[in-house]
Amino acid sequence: MKGGAARLRDGGGARGSVARRRASRRPLVLGLAALVLGLAAAGAVVLLSPIEDAIKEITLPLRHDDIIRQQARQKDLDPALVAAVIYRESKFRDQTSKAGAKGLMQILPETAEFVASKSGGTDFEQADLGDPQINIAYGCWYLRYLLDRYRGNEVAAIAAYNAGHERVDRWGGSRLELADIRFPETLQYTRDVFEKRGEYAHRYGRELGL
Repeated sequence: MKGGAARLRDGGGARGSVARRRASRRPLVLGLAALVLGLAAAGAVVLLSPIEDAIKEITLPLRHDDIIRQQARQKDLDPALVAAVIYRESKFRDQTSKAGAKGLMQILPETAEFVASKSGGTDFEQADLGDPQINIAYGCWYLRYLLDRYRGNEVAAIAAYNAGHERVDRWGGSRLELADIRFPETLQYTRDVFEKRGEYAHRYGRELGL
């Protein structure tokens, strides 16, 4: 009996020892698993980052953010609004429209001449609109002019940037609301600008100095 009891006690001790060793290894195993998962996640971020940047560049490009920040600050404009206008006008590509609008902010020749005459651009030439610095400076000046003309009404200013201030004057001027815009194209343009403004503020807040 005594031998049997001893055998039972010895067996229980061995099993306890194994259980304790397994328990002591469990935190180490869990720690290694967490480390592996962390490294895998970091690798996934590294791999996905260039892809995400490429997608962002295609879907919501931003270039010349230094000029946008500078001109928005000088003209007391929201840089995200400026970026949204550029996106809607040209998607940040230098081009000339069928109507003759030029550059990133798609400025018409007569509008450029008006801005030059009012802002002191005595040496201005139409070819200068291909220069991002001049194009964005003139576009921002004109946007500030429209905001002042319509007493800060951004709907009226953006609609006028697309359709001209003469039409916006007829549609309600500084009292203009989205529902008053009579051209479907201008209505969609204005909506698009405000939508993209929010996206630029969200995605490029640091670049735009927000």
